[in-house]
Amino acid sequence: MPTRGVKASIIIVNWNGKAHLPDYLESLKAQTFKDFETILVDNGSSDGSLEFVDKHYPWVKTVALPANRGFAGGNNAGYLHASGDYIITLNNDTEAEPTWLEELVRVTDENPAVGMVASRICSYNDHDVIDSLGVKVCSDGMSRGAFRLQRFSDLALGKTEEILMPSACAALYRHRMIETVGFFDEDFFAYCEDTDLGMRGRLAGWRAVLARDTVVYHKYSQTGGAFSPFKLYLVERNHYWVAFKTYPLTWILALPVATLLRYLEQVRVVLASRGTGQQFAVSSSKAAYIMALVRGVVDALKMLPKMRAKRRTFAAIRRLGDQELGQLLRTYSLSFRELFDAS
Repeated sequence: MPTRGVKASIIIVNWNGKAHLPDYLESLKAQTFKDFETILVDNGSSDGSLEFVDKHYPWVKTVALPANRGFAGGNNAGYLHASGDYIITLNNDTEAEPTWLEELVRVTDENPAVGMVASRICSYNDHDVIDSLGVKVCSDGMSRGAFRLQRFSDLALGKTEEILMPSACAALYRHRMIETVGFFDEDFFAYCEDTDLGMRGRLAGWRAVLARDTVVYHKYSQTGGAFSPFKLYLVERNHYWVAFKTYPLTWILALPVATLLRYLEQVRVVLASRGTGQQFAVSSSKAAYIMALVRGVVDALKMLPKMRAKRRTFAAIRRLGDQELGQLLRTYSLSFRELFDAS
């Protein structure tokens, strides 16, 4: 890790995202807060992203990876080059309001017990439609952005609101927290890695808040791609790892029941052609989706010993007991119906 040098380090993970970079980087150049660095980690792009950034945005530090290490590995590579007190992850398919970073830093400065700060993430196409105001979780480790697809104008929120954790699409993590709990788990590759990090931060005793006036607009699923068998596989595998690593023991023992209830809800949305259920219903690759689901469960179980070992390693810095954690999960719970209706 470089010597501390700036207030904030913004890490961008890019994979063939050249088309998104002009709007993204212009919005960073227009920030009213200037004490930050921008680190773009390229996951082996073939679309000329690195050459484009080096030519048009020489103030951006670039880190070239020979192969795609996913969102988790890309951010970890960027972290090694970051000198900020605050580490910020920001998807390359976003655009930030000019005061976004100024407000994000102000809220963090004023709340020393806060280790994670969420931005107000809204739709790129309709700025009043919410993508995420923090993250909520299901009883089996599945997660989704809080208030997703609701209208921000319909809500009455304070300037800061307590949340469970932020979405890493646009999140600030205090460097001192990362030093304690680590950054992203590269076994996840992509999806649910921010839920895992957020849970570790909460278990270590750090608070998380939403900064209402830190506004980012997101082109949903442009970075990771739309619903696909590979995405389904990663989500199905990784959410179990979140539970195995961080959930209370009684919740882990109840996972088979929770999983059955989730599958029943997935059948409902398929039959009703809602959200991802509609995409599955009209797909010509139904067998591939089913196999991805099965493979996700199998691979999650194969890694159970490794996840248990990680859980034991983390126990030394854990500050929340299972009872306190259970209450936290209930406070920010997401039902399976909410999970799929907001897809």
